[in-house]
Amino acid sequence: MNHPAPPVLRTVTGDLPAGSVTGPALAHEHLVLDLDHKGDGAAVLDPHRHTAAVTTELTALREEFGLGLVVELTCRGMGRDVRALARIAQEARIAVVAATGWYYEPFHTPEIDGSSVEELTDTLVREIEGGIGATGVRPGVLGEIGSHGDTPTAPEAKVLRASARAALATGLSVATHAQLGRGGIAQLELLTGEGLPAHRVSIGHQDLLDDPAVHEELASSGAYVAFDTVGKDGYQSDGTRLRLLLALIEAGHADRVLLSCDISRHGYLLDEGGQGYGHLFRSFLPEVRAAGVDDELIDLMTRRNPLRFLTGGHVEEIRA
Repeated sequence: MNHPAPPVLRTVTGDLPAGSVTGPALAHEHLVLDLDHKGDGAAVLDPHRHTAAVTTELTALREEFGLGLVVELTCRGMGRDVRALARIAQEARIAVVAATGWYYEPFHTPEIDGSSVEELTDTLVREIEGGIGATGVRPGVLGEIGSHGDTPTAPEAKVLRASARAALATGLSVATHAQLGRGGIAQLELLTGEGLPAHRVSIGHQDLLDDPAVHEELASSGAYVAFDTVGKDGYQSDGTRLRLLLALIEAGHADRVLLSCDISRHGYLLDEGGQGYGHLFRSFLPEVRAAGVDDELIDLMTRRNPLRFLTGGHVEEIRA
């Protein structure tokens, strides 16, 4: 009798059986980043100045909470540096998955305007199959594929369609950036319209959208609903996030939830007085537990769900 091969994660240091990740994951983070369009250097995680602090935080989270995996969604045009990611992964002894794709339109790179959906798809597939530049590091996810507003712009729609086609061609999943939580349903319609199954899609930043009906619609479709800006109180209070999360759990959709902090500027790091990557574990999850959510559901949302999202695996393949 032939048994299916166990699901595998493609990480910056090589392939890893998904079942070997026994601790929680951060499903949407940035470890190296440059989104500095204002010239103030705030939206930056510099590979030379900040990686020591990043590595120290991740190491502490591995030791204290068993953190096993970071899904790093810095893609083309966002200051991606996979060599730095590999160094962080090795030093912190945590698996890191790198991404490819394009962010939302203000950060699009020049090739998007002059390329067709087919040409953009080919660009992504080449990177997924052949590695990023000369590094040999292959992306393990498409993300964070961006749009802003209730409907993607024409260039954003082109990128979403290309991402769906590349995902189908390579077996990867797609994580999106829905600016301030808006436009997730339109994103999902574009992605699934290209034939990508909903369970290979994570709709980003839904904790910034105070609309439980949208969350339930996304989850009911089979897509993952990312509450991935936990701790960013300037955008949304954690109290609101908790209410929205509990509503989704009570509706029976804990198996569609992804959780993370989306650290996207150096001021969020612990050594600069920010909430850090550990805010999810140190502050938010204790509140979730106090609201009556048990450890099995916590493990589902923080470990099994991100593993199944990345691999397309089913519940029975990645057990508690």
